[in-house]
Amino acid sequence: MTLPLPWQTAWITGASSGIGREIALQLADRGVTVAASARSAEKLACLGPRIHPYPLDVTDAEATQRVAARIEHELGPIDLAVLGAGTYRPVAVDNFDIRLFDQAMRTNYLGVVHGLAALVPAMLVRGQGHVSWIASVAGYRGLPMAAAYGPTKSALINLAESLKPELELRGLTVSVINPGFVATPLTEQNDFPMPFLMQPSEAARRTLNGLARRRFEISYPLPFVLMLKLARLMPSGLYFRLVRHFILKEKKP
Repeated sequence: MTLPLPWQTAWITGASSGIGREIALQLADRGVTVAASARSAEKLACLGPRIHPYPLDVTDAEATQRVAARIEHELGPIDLAVLGAGTYRPVAVDNFDIRLFDQAMRTNYLGVVHGLAALVPAMLVRGQGHVSWIASVAGYRGLPMAAAYGPTKSALINLAESLKPELELRGLTVSVINPGFVATPLTEQNDFPMPFLMQPSEAARRTLNGLARRRFEISYPLPFVLMLKLARLMPSGLYFRLVRHFILKEKKP
């Protein structure tokens, strides 16, 4: 079911590909004025004439402030933000490159913090607005090869839990989006089977329906979400044995 959308102007970061791109397109198709940001101006231009491109590197806090101010000046108050810029590189223990950790934290986590710093003050003055960001089910519990990526997503989930009570009292809505595996340029790097792999268009549809319902956590697909939430409740010894057996394929002697 497709729900009516309550927003006039939306800002999407990470809009050049994947879920962010599909969210921008679906919002524009349904009459929302969309500002789209990503590092590549060329890719943003490919989104079409109905979407307003605002190139941005979210790791630059001052540039993020300028872009948010420019959007509000040119398009009107932002009443929905979907902060989706992100990066992912698998990390093996024999290739422990600190640059991958630094890049992941600056893009995935601080990129959202920079967006919030640019958005929240004006929303507080207006007493309304909806801020959301894309985390991941990988933030529920540590997974092999995700040592750089997973902690940033855990941090984003914790950030949402920390901010929601106070912002809600001031009239703002907070949502955290936790997808499972979605077919994007980032997941193309994986060389293992991805259960319940979803297409970006379906992920975007589910995201927008959850946002329209003002849900705090929007997670999908349900079977995978339940599996990982159950894993979060497992004793550590049992969890690590399952990881070694089913993911790392450890052979018993």
